[in-house]
Amino acid sequence: MKISTKGRYGLRALVDLAVYSSGEHVPLSHIAERQNISENYLEQVFSALRKAGIINSVKGAQGGYVLAKKASDITVGRILRILEGELSVANEELSSDGVTIQECIQVKVWDEINTRINDFVDSLTLQDLVQEYADMTAESALMYYI
Repeated sequence: MKISTKGRYGLRALVDLAVYSSGEHVPLSHIAERQNISENYLEQVFSALRKAGIINSVKGAQGGYVLAKKASDITVGRILRILEGELSVANEELSSDGVTIQECIQVKVWDEINTRINDFVDSLTLQDLVQEYADMTAESALMYYI
């Protein structure tokens, strides 16, 4: 499984929105500039996120985007599934000819990897990423060199 730019950029843009919104609408152009992502591309990504109820938008001069829910209620798994579809490394078509090596590998390897990936991304929230970013920037600000 490889996460496409749609998933990676979408997640980055949502963390940016959560960090910089403070309850206010954030213009897409500001997110695009901070994250160095094409505004046109982000419009497509945010359209899918808006339709899924992750973000709300307001048109006009004071418009922009805001999270539709608290960051702690939005999982990374939900975001990635909206933008990428189901998250799986492999899902082979199994034959009905009894137990096969292919079925053994599907059950013991691919299904287990899929379960662990999904459990992990479903346990991680947007708020977790916002907090991690805050912690990392605070540490970076405290570092000095002699």
